[in-house]
Amino acid sequence: MNKFFSFILISASTISLAQTTRWQQHVDYTIALKLDVNTHLFEGTQKLIYTNNSPDTLKTVYYHLYFNAFQPGSMMDERSRAIEDSDSRVGDRISKLSEKETGKIYPTSLQQNGQNINYTVVGTILEVELAQPILPHTTTTFDMVFEGQVPVQIRRTGRDNKEGIDYSMAQWYPKMSEYDYAGWHANPYVAREFHGVWGNFEVNLTLDSRYIVGATGILQNPDEIGYGYAAPVKHKKNKPITWHFKAENVHDFVWAADPDYAHKTVQVPDGPKMHFFYQEDSITTETWPQLMEITPKMVSFMNQRFGKYPYSDFSVIQGGDGGMEYPMATLIVGRGSYAGLMSVTVHEMFHSWYQGVVATNESLYPWMDEGFTTYASNITKAYLTNSENDPQQGSYRGYYYLVEKDKQEPLTTHADHYNTNLAHGIAAYSMGSMVPAMLEYIVGEKNFEKAFRVYYNTWQFKHPNPTDFRRVIEKETGFELGWFFNEWIGTTHRVDYAIDSVFGDGANTIVKLFNKGTMPMPTEVFVTFLDGSSEIYYFPLRMMRNKKTEFGDTKYTTVSDWPWTNPNIEFSIPKPINNIKSIELNKSKRVPDIDPTNNSWQNQ
Repeated sequence: MNKFFSFILISASTISLAQTTRWQQHVDYTIALKLDVNTHLFEGTQKLIYTNNSPDTLKTVYYHLYFNAFQPGSMMDERSRAIEDSDSRVGDRISKLSEKETGKIYPTSLQQNGQNINYTVVGTILEVELAQPILPHTTTTFDMVFEGQVPVQIRRTGRDNKEGIDYSMAQWYPKMSEYDYAGWHANPYVAREFHGVWGNFEVNLTLDSRYIVGATGILQNPDEIGYGYAAPVKHKKNKPITWHFKAENVHDFVWAADPDYAHKTVQVPDGPKMHFFYQEDSITTETWPQLMEITPKMVSFMNQRFGKYPYSDFSVIQGGDGGMEYPMATLIVGRGSYAGLMSVTVHEMFHSWYQGVVATNESLYPWMDEGFTTYASNITKAYLTNSENDPQQGSYRGYYYLVEKDKQEPLTTHADHYNTNLAHGIAAYSMGSMVPAMLEYIVGEKNFEKAFRVYYNTWQFKHPNPTDFRRVIEKETGFELGWFFNEWIGTTHRVDYAIDSVFGDGANTIVKLFNKGTMPMPTEVFVTFLDGSSEIYYFPLRMMRNKKTEFGDTKYTTVSDWPWTNPNIEFSIPKPINNIKSIELNKSKRVPDIDPTNNSWQNQ
């Protein structure tokens, strides 16, 4: 099959890839890990049953070995020290790690169907030469023994972080790379995004009995561990015990362990059982109970508005390093204000929708995960706080800041290859969340709300790409939207509409509009009359092949379409100019117009 194409080049092959029957590879992991909490060394075994559902014969496979990024001279270390605005959580810290502080993971043996096979560790990637090609629609079994060392926590994973959490174990096991219609995705780890294969995990974690573990999946031996995950006092001090977890149809597995975790649960009506793992202190004993109290309201709204969370459980785990999403779990910072705790929990749990369940390729399309998550989080937080402000305006401010700094790059940029962290962050989070926000404006809020939910329900567990998303929205709303995706995703073109002139012509008022920008958008002119009434004069784009009909309670008139080739257009308001109080473009603020100073006219 052809290599990955730029989605802005629409072709027959692109459309064929948009079928919802797209095949997926499948993995079944059985992992046993023993961790020495004194030396931070671990050893493990992994049985991986790999099902090749593709039409291709595979002669090699690739694993991710993420812990190897935490070594001086790694690609993550070099990238972090070379980029002009390094993440302060990383900086030059990796370069200064001692031998006992670094991260390590490597196989000591690997077999395919009982036969030894050759492999090479190349940084954070394990390259494997197969003894037997994996034919289409067949299954093979890999048995691996591996060893490693848990690094001091620098980013997302590791030990002894600033909040005093002993172990935050993300990206801790040899993980099979994803193979899909675009081929292998064996990207070296340089601290940003992930992509994985759905499958089933059975994980046994053996460590000191003092520790309480929160993880992806469902604990299989709670009675053996101790009721309610409470400190297992029936075990002898320092005696290892094994925590047995299972998770089905997930693409990753995370866990965290600390002897001081409190574990509490909340059942969401017609929703998941929520687990909370955190250290109790003077701050968290105030904030975490507030979070637990609002959780049923929060998750119920998320399910109703955006589609239902499909798993039975979800764990919110104090991990001590920002917030990071994983299937059925999140690692978050635990201290700080309740507002901050609620905000990060909403955001990270929403990743379960767009990174965990829909799961676009984050490396290629970070805006489809971070952006959609930010959009949905903003709406949910506004609901929880009863805010009447536009929940998406913070994203627009981020975009304007990026434009002002002249750091914008196209959203087609691979996540690892943005020139600055600023450009990546605002592109993925702010500009990404502006995609659904602007689509609300283009097709109508209720129209888009339904289509966005259909997208989630249609593309669960299928790794959709931007064309797949666009086609769902087009089919559900009846709008042609290729122009919007081409412009906003594939270019750095910008919107700048202006009111050129307003003058009276007897019983009418003539308004001339001017498109000074390089990106077209449908235009709404909001006219306020002296008697307090108002009306919207609406100019759809010709290439939308449809017209919006949602304008709230405001009277509206569809004037004419506006071809993007035409820099000017004018229209007539059937009232004298002295009856008009003001005229305003972009009153909703949903159009990212980079110069608002020319968007309004006041009658003097």
